[in-house]
Order: sequence, then C-alpha cells, then structure tokens
Amino acid sequence: MAGLKYLTGFGNEFASEDPRCPGSLPEGQNSPQVCPYGLYAEQLSGSAFTCPRATNKRSWLYRILPSVRHKPFTPINCGNLSENWNEVEPDPNQLRWMPFTVTKASEKKVDFVSGLHTICGAGDSKSRSGIAVHIYTCNTSMINRCFQNSDGDFLIVPQKGEILITTEFGKMMVEPNEICVIQQGMRFSVDVFGETRGYILEVYGAHFELPDLGPIGANGLANPRDFQIPVAWFEERTVASGYTIINKYQGKLFSCQQDFSPFNVVAWHGNYTPYKYNLENFMVINCVAFDHADPSIFTVLTAKSTRPGVAIADFVIFPPRWGVADHTFRPPYYHRNCMSEFMGLIKGHYEAKEEGFQPGGASLHSIMTPHGPDFDCFEKNSTAELKPERVAEGTMAFMFESSFSMAVTKWGLETCQRLDKSYYKCWEPLKSHFNPNWRPSSK
Repeated sequence: MAGLKYLTGFGNEFASEDPRCPGSLPEGQNSPQVCPYGLYAEQLSGSAFTCPRATNKRSWLYRILPSVRHKPFTPINCGNLSENWNEVEPDPNQLRWMPFTVTKASEKKVDFVSGLHTICGAGDSKSRSGIAVHIYTCNTSMINRCFQNSDGDFLIVPQKGEILITTEFGKMMVEPNEICVIQQGMRFSVDVFGETRGYILEVYGAHFELPDLGPIGANGLANPRDFQIPVAWFEERTVASGYTIINKYQGKLFSCQQDFSPFNVVAWHGNYTPYKYNLENFMVINCVAFDHADPSIFTVLTAKSTRPGVAIADFVIFPPRWGVADHTFRPPYYHRNCMSEFMGLIKGHYEAKEEGFQPGGASLHSIMTPHGPDFDCFEKNSTAELKPERVAEGTMAFMFESSFSMAVTKWGLETCQRLDKSYYKCWEPLKSHFNPNWRPSSK
C-alpha cells in the first residue's frame, strides 16, 4: 500500500505516535495520572517482569479505550485449527503435499481466521513448550473482527497474494517473498485482495530472535537494520453491530464482542512489536571451496530452547546464490536428522527436487526419516561440469526446522486431500554405482 511507513531495526526500543495527535506519548513516565488527549495507558508484556534486560519484552500502548472493555469470551468452532496431535496414528514416512486448495470467493467467502488449517505440530500451549505449522487459504478480508493468539507467536510466510495486516501498532503490507511476525497477544486483522495462501510457523514459550553469528562476525545473514516495524495509526470507530475479537487460547478459539475498533492506539513505545522482513535482503553465506555446507547457514530467525544450540524452531531459507564448490556434489546431501524438517516453496523450483515439489505445497521429513535428492537430481549433478553457477535463481524455498517430533493432523493426512502418496517413488530409480574393482589413483 502506497504511503505506509515503517521504523527499522530488530528488537530496538521504538517510539511512535500518530501524526494526527502530536505529543500523545507521555514524557518522562509510562503511566501518568492523566495521559495526553485523555488516553488510557496499557502495557503489553511479552516476557516476565523479572527477565534480564536483554530478553525483557514489553510495550506501552496509549489508546482511546482499553482492551479490557469487552463482553465475556465464549467458545467458537475451531474449524481445521487444532492442537490434537493424537487424532491419527503417527506416520514416519516422507510426506509431500501438492499445492493447498484456495476456495473461490464465488463458492464460499473465507477470511484469514476461517482459512487456518493446522497441518502438523507437537508440544502443548498450556505448558508453553511446542510448535505448530498451519496453512492459511482465504479469499476475503476480515470485516469487523480481529485475531489474538494467546498461545504463541505467528511467523507468517505469504505465498500467493499480498496481505495488509492492521495491528494495534499500525499497518504492514506483506507480500510473497516477505515474512512477518505477530508476537503473542497482539491483535491484528488481515485484508486480502483475491485468492490468498501462505504458511504459518507458531511457537509456544519463546520468541523469535536473530541467530548468533559466531565466527561469521558482526555482519551477515538477516541484518537487524532490514526489519521493519509499523508506525502508530489509529481509528476512532464505533461498531454498533459489534466488533468481534477472536482469541486463540490453549489451542481453542473463543470470541467476544465490543462496540469499538481495537485499533485505537494513538501512540506506543517499547521493544515488543510486530515486524516484517524482505527475504531478498538476506546476506547469503555459502561454501567457496568444497563440500556442501549445513543449511543452518541460511537461518533467518530462531526460537531457542533451553538447550544451548538447539532450537524449538528455526526459520531457514534457500535463496538465490552462487554455487562454486570444487570436486563436490553440490545439491543437499542425503540425510537423516534428529530434527523435524517442514519445507514450503514460495516460488520457483527447489534444487533437490525440481519436479513434484510445487509453490504452495509442502513436505515433511520427520525425525530420522531419510531424505535427499531425487534420482534425476543425483544423476545430473554427479556428472555435471563444476563451473560457477547461479543456484535457485527465481526460487525461494524455506524450512521450518524443529527439535520437536511433529505429528501430522487428520486434516494434513486425510481431509485436505492434497497428500502426494506417490512421493516415495522419486527415490525408487536410485541405483547402485558400487564398483568393487575401483582403486585409488596413485599420486
């Protein structure tokens, strides 16, 4: 949307006020006896009060009416949103989904919340430890209703169609090849402009942060300056017919009514905000000598567990880059992993499987499930001339990698009817190249 402005930085202390109300941020304190313009002061905490400063997250919102003014919450139908990881038997097979179907508006109007479908996950929102992967497919904007996730953070990856997200902090336009994060407890509404599809990584009990760079140094991967935060914007709007707040709480959905828009924050300050990031800004690190580096070098964001070096979830991308490794099989290696790997494709063709893995589809390689290049990829790259070449040009694949052993929902295995049951066949043509007569060349 033309005219949208953003603040920049990751995890900074920000301050913003709508220019229609200059001076709306209190000076020198957070909660004066009377706020400027007669606003209410409300703190949104994303961490315990006593967390160390480096991890303490909170923002102060100055709003026309406080969020506490609403009717009681009541349960509503969850649709295909689920936290039931035991509704079907476990499946350790390699799984791949064809592009998920987007309902046409002429058939049925579906907004962002109605179009949420849980595909897999693990853990428990009540104990604040876990992960869920959702697909969203929708065709109409949210009208007089918004969503709040009390369970965790949403990392949203649009694949088809841009989305305009209105939050309590302001507005963000997020297009395919961009991502955004809506942190726990933040209310937001989604406008769409046609048939829309994307992926969501939800984490319980941790917030996303930039990965440590170690010997890479001070710069590289996703640079903090490239993250964008909305600026304050408010509407003073009465909704006589009722404005609906939808709350995801302990894996279930609840709704309540109020007679005013929740996007009535005139000014705010703090370090607990929504944000977005353009994946084209990722500074790629890659091998320049030999061998295929581990995909952790492509980590954009991580949600750390309590075990050093082990993530609840990493968000990893496979962006366009140069491949120059000598005497090396350049595509991803064959692998069995102690982590779960969920992959999606925003656009283009993934290098290890150029056929079958399509934009808007997905795959899941569960803990210790073998995976790797298909037959065509192996044969082609085992004999290819190793000259410098562009890899993944026009492509953006990504991975949600987790230390949790994720279970697939009934919707993912059955109801969606997008599971590619012939996926395993892409490896069946692999043949033995073993030559017992081979000997090392003399040097």
